[in-house]
Amino acid sequence: MLGLYVSVPIACFRKGLAREYLETEPLPPPATCYGFLLSFVGEERRRRHIGCRIAPVLLNEPERSVVLRTVWRVKSLPLGASGNMRPDYQQLLSPVELVLWLDSSEEVAGGDRLEQRVMRVLDQPSLIERFGGLSLGESTHLVDEVRRFPRPDRNPHDTGREGRSFLLHPAGRLTLPVWVDHVGSAGTRFATGNLERGLVQSPVLDRMPRILP
Repeated sequence: MLGLYVSVPIACFRKGLAREYLETEPLPPPATCYGFLLSFVGEERRRRHIGCRIAPVLLNEPERSVVLRTVWRVKSLPLGASGNMRPDYQQLLSPVELVLWLDSSEEVAGGDRLEQRVMRVLDQPSLIERFGGLSLGESTHLVDEVRRFPRPDRNPHDTGREGRSFLLHPAGRLTLPVWVDHVGSAGTRFATGNLERGLVQSPVLDRMPRILP
């Protein structure tokens, strides 16, 4: 199992049912984390690493703010028509510190697993072929730092850290997407769990959300 420390200065993990007021989830859903990791390794095929498990852990308590921004909704053609544009309020989190636990032992496809590819990028970043900025959530919410967790040198900064982990629970109080249908919503899949506070350590495998369409 691989742990990644990720920091983002400003982010919004928009709730799927949010409309006029764009609320944010407290931490990125597994589907968002999966998309981030695909971008990190330069993978364009969304289904390439189906079956991996990802458990996000929030390390800090980000400040919440609200901004008024322009939002696009396709109601008429052409896409740039003025009726498709309107102002809406949006919640922002700043800053966000996370640990993402990744396990690829249940991936469906053959070949190099996502866990192996992420480690390769961390060890030899010059070998990666990708394009665009690396973001978590919206494309404008660029990532500041990505590294192994804990640090390979066992830096004391990572020792004994606590956080809130999203872990599966049949009677959980939080529902987050593990797969998002970007054309409509019929194909979106969710996982139910809880935010559980404790030491930041690798979770039990069957409590980690699994990425499945």
